[in-house]
Amino acid sequence: MSITIRKRWIEPTLLPAKQRNRFPHLHEVVVQILYNRKICKPEDVQAFMAPDAPLYDPFRLKGMDIVVKRIAQAIRNGERIAVYGDFDADGVTSTALLTQTLGALGATVAPYIPDRVDEGYGLNVHALEKLADRGANLVVTVDCGIRSRNEVAYGNHLGLDIIVTDHHSVGSELPPAVAVLNPKQPGCTYPFKELAGVGIAFKLAQALLKTVSPSTRGAPPLRQEHLLDLVALGTVADVVPLKDENRSLVQRGLAQLKSPWRRGIRALMEKARIKPEYVNSTAIGFMLGPRINAAGRLQSAMLAYYLLMTRDQERAAHYAGQLDRLNQERQRLTLQATKRARSQVIDENGRVPYLLFAASPDFTAGIVGLIAGRLTEEFYRPAVVVEQGNKESRASCRSISEFHMTHALDECADLLVRHGGHAAAAGFTVHNKNLAALQDRLQATARQKLAETDLAPRLEIDAELTLGPDLYDLYVELERLQPFGKANPAPIFLSRGLRVERQQAVGSESQHLRLAVSDGGAWWNAIVFRRGQEAGQLPPHIDLAYQLDLNEWNGQKRLQLIVQDWRPAS
Repeated sequence: MSITIRKRWIEPTLLPAKQRNRFPHLHEVVVQILYNRKICKPEDVQAFMAPDAPLYDPFRLKGMDIVVKRIAQAIRNGERIAVYGDFDADGVTSTALLTQTLGALGATVAPYIPDRVDEGYGLNVHALEKLADRGANLVVTVDCGIRSRNEVAYGNHLGLDIIVTDHHSVGSELPPAVAVLNPKQPGCTYPFKELAGVGIAFKLAQALLKTVSPSTRGAPPLRQEHLLDLVALGTVADVVPLKDENRSLVQRGLAQLKSPWRRGIRALMEKARIKPEYVNSTAIGFMLGPRINAAGRLQSAMLAYYLLMTRDQERAAHYAGQLDRLNQERQRLTLQATKRARSQVIDENGRVPYLLFAASPDFTAGIVGLIAGRLTEEFYRPAVVVEQGNKESRASCRSISEFHMTHALDECADLLVRHGGHAAAAGFTVHNKNLAALQDRLQATARQKLAETDLAPRLEIDAELTLGPDLYDLYVELERLQPFGKANPAPIFLSRGLRVERQQAVGSESQHLRLAVSDGGAWWNAIVFRRGQEAGQLPPHIDLAYQLDLNEWNGQKRLQLIVQDWRPAS
């Protein structure tokens, strides 16, 4: 059964002439976009457009002094350090970044990334036992650990010192670690709270490179600039807000990625058919990030770690090929599993509840988050997708702006083994005996919070355009607003009364919709992702909301329209 949730089109406020006149050096549409996003003052516009905005002092993070001293002590004494990461792109890049930094400073260091299926997210006691048996003295977590109070206490019992670096929401109590680096913890006055896990790992690397002298002689010094490619990959892939320091870090990292020095990243770009000079946040979010994530979803995240760390060209090509194949398999499994999940959340009358809940032993642990994301995108409801195990089940959750998922899970803490995450994305482990009660409580909470809400996604339109030859010049100007992502989305434009010249379903399973449209002049190619079922249903004339994208084929560059929504011509 096909259900399409129509979006609320929010058209922009007309740009005041006074505001336009303040910025004669900028394209009028660029000024309109900045105005829409409340970037209006000349100093704010200058700061936003600047490619080299300064970064904050890492020692403003609460606990940084303690962390640096403890790591310096471990390096001096030859202690074994384990960097304990997560299996997503943020966690893998964090692990690579900190391991590389500690190795350059002469530390005895090894990475550890848990297995998604056997160990699950975050710190676990069996992993800590293995690390202690291997002789580790100090464990530094990256992108995880902030809610692992019991696990950290157990690690202390084993004789491990544990430092937690994380960016996820803080629970009611901090873990009993040597120190915690997380700008969201109480008492931390760091001016920006939305760093990704790899961003916090980078701040730690900054502090270490400033204060700790390398104990190895003859090795080329590591500079913080060498790490920014990893920061850009992990930050964009983790969908944190691309504003403030995140924007500055990603801008710097993209400059590094345009001339990639890591053999693994260059090999991955070749597999994804990305020319380095064209890499941007969209390429990371839709092409590089998913391939890095595919390792931890379907196999071992260490494969992606080895790709990022190898200096051997043949191995880089081998790892990139494996990740590319895993990503293709991930796409196939996600498409099939999403169909099964849809059948669980839609009743016989075509209605869906306020919170979508799908569970099956056939759902693969590595793709439950992707399924939840697809459901949330299609129905504009919070979604929980559960991989059912024999005794315990694990789930990933995605949500909408009107419903804070982690707060909802906090209200169900008595039913859960563990949980954590953000407002829009979270995860949990639950005993199977509590699964039905958990579903009932979450859906009751969602019903209570959302019953009076108009559950239709907002489509914020930035400007109205006519299709014409000057669009390419506009596209070039829009590149100055990069990187695009959360909190700085790619601009959405509106063109009215377009004639539909062609409409057809495309893709391996006809899941996408290809259009050709015109306003009486030239035809423009357009693509509507995951709405192939609407082929043949569009009226002769439509209003189109879209983003501009540059498509290169056989050496020719041509703009295409990435459609966000359509409606009959008004």
